[in-house]
Amino acid sequence: MTTEPGLRERKKQRTRTALVKAAIALFSEHGYEQTTVAQIAAAADVSTRTFFDHFPTKEDVLFMHSEVRTELVMRTIEECDGSEHPSDLLVRVLKENLLSTVWNQDIALGAAALRLKLLKTVPALQARALHRMLEVEQQLADALCAAYPDRLTPYDAAVMVGSAVGGILGALRLTVAEHDDPEQVRAALLRAVEVTARGLRHFDAPETVPLS
Repeated sequence: MTTEPGLRERKKQRTRTALVKAAIALFSEHGYEQTTVAQIAAAADVSTRTFFDHFPTKEDVLFMHSEVRTELVMRTIEECDGSEHPSDLLVRVLKENLLSTVWNQDIALGAAALRLKLLKTVPALQARALHRMLEVEQQLADALCAAYPDRLTPYDAAVMVGSAVGGILGALRLTVAEHDDPEQVRAALLRAVEVTARGLRHFDAPETVPLS
């Protein structure tokens, strides 16, 4: 048994983190549109080619962990045994998987606050964020339907996921705008999940929902 894959992965993560920190510092000081990929790479002491090994575009630096988080949540839903109510499962995966990684990665690094600030002024980031949010909501809804084929319709799952994600995003926008302390942001996000959970626990999915 060798530890080489683990060492490679840790080195890869250190490089990604260095690039993210460099990008955040440069975006904050010079502005998003004024900062180039070459400048980010130089600040992280790597080549431009190395940057593109980790991030396809400059935009991806600000959304660096979204795919990993989504995969983690999908895997947790897929591995469920069906004993939980769908809303309880959704709340659990959001608290245990999504929020913990958001806090440890985006909030602690300052990426969440900067991303929200830039989303107000950079159209390319607005489009990317909207596309990613809709994509994740659809993936979550599909995963819940697959996990509970006899209990949820696509409509039911979409409403549940939309309510939960919307509540978290709303809390994130308000809290990050008011607080710099990551612990306060984390507490607010957990509270948002609890508020959402109270509504979802009353969810009683009908057998069919007419859409026309």
